[in-house]
Amino acid sequence: MSTEIKAPVFPESVAEGTVATWHKQPGEACSRDDLIVDIETDKVVLEVVAPADGVIEEIVKNEGDTVESGEVVGTFKEGAKGEAPAAESKEDSAESSSEDSEAKEEKEKKGSDEPILSPAARKLADENDVEPSAVKGTGKDGRVTKEDVQNHIDSAKSSGGSSKESSASGMPEVNVAAGERPEKRVPMTRLRASIAKRLVNAQQTAAMLTTFNEVDMGPIMEMRKQYQESFVKRHDIKLGFMSFFAKAATEALKRFPAVNASIDGNDMVYHGYQDIGVAVSTDRGLVVPVVRDVDALGLADIEKSIVEYGTKAKDGKLAIEDMTGGTFTITNGGIFGSLLSTPILNPPQTAILGMHKIQERPMAVNGKVEIRPMMYLALSYDHRMVDGKEAVQFLVAIKEMLEDPARILLDV
Repeated sequence: MSTEIKAPVFPESVAEGTVATWHKQPGEACSRDDLIVDIETDKVVLEVVAPADGVIEEIVKNEGDTVESGEVVGTFKEGAKGEAPAAESKEDSAESSSEDSEAKEEKEKKGSDEPILSPAARKLADENDVEPSAVKGTGKDGRVTKEDVQNHIDSAKSSGGSSKESSASGMPEVNVAAGERPEKRVPMTRLRASIAKRLVNAQQTAAMLTTFNEVDMGPIMEMRKQYQESFVKRHDIKLGFMSFFAKAATEALKRFPAVNASIDGNDMVYHGYQDIGVAVSTDRGLVVPVVRDVDALGLADIEKSIVEYGTKAKDGKLAIEDMTGGTFTITNGGIFGSLLSTPILNPPQTAILGMHKIQERPMAVNGKVEIRPMMYLALSYDHRMVDGKEAVQFLVAIKEMLEDPARILLDV
């Protein structure tokens, strides 16, 4: 029995998606709940799985094609068995018999061990600048399949080798001779295009301003050093810096509601809760999963949520509901070495806090010069909603709570 493979039903905020990757090809056997195809939207990558045991019968929408919510992308035959353990694409199936004989003839003519690639495998190899002779074929008569090329690419990435496949940024990772000027043009992903659109829109529509301060991270570092072992034993997770910043921001947001608000047309929406977005960098682009009701969470709960979201983001498993909402955002450029920056607003929020690298600097402490671990803080805010006085006081409140963590517990 044949059934249609449809794109997932997209939320109202998502108009369409793009077929990112077909993990199964026509004629290839798959078990129930096996991943068949990835659909990339401007927010997340959605997975479509096999409805039962069977085979992919036909691919209607190829990789790179645009699909709408619920649109048919292929057909699935339930109960059928695959033609081969490593099946190939539709055109491979149609031409397989003739290609087998051609492959043998080609090898005899060449008199070499150069592998024969299926059309889908050759296309993938060309797109990623993979040398066919470097790939070990597992298909019939040693033919290199699409899966062989993909496995070679994944293996090269994990080993950190200098292979010729493209990097996450789309630039070729290849050593070239002096004087050569290589270029590679790749289409922008929907997620990255959406990020670009939102950031440009934020700069064009908001009256964005940034205020700076610095915080002595010594007290937090000493606390982490003193209680890290006990914390890990009790909660089975390390105590990081982000949970302290999230807690300090939560307390400051209570004191300055305008920083926790958002603008909806001509309305100012004040939120009586603190849902804090934590910016996470992935190969596909920057995503901002939201930790809900931070005020009700302990440091361990915050750390676990951040680690869970970070793992899901890197694996492309974030759901749209994980990133919707949010009343305030924290971004940490310090993990990449940034000493100072001006973060861009995450609309419709009215403020975003930027963390940076911890740098030891000479500071005046009680009339003496001491070397202290300092971090610059940056608060970008929408001046239409937040006055400069409130923004500065908000940042000072965070600074004071981090330099004296007992303030967070005492609410002073």
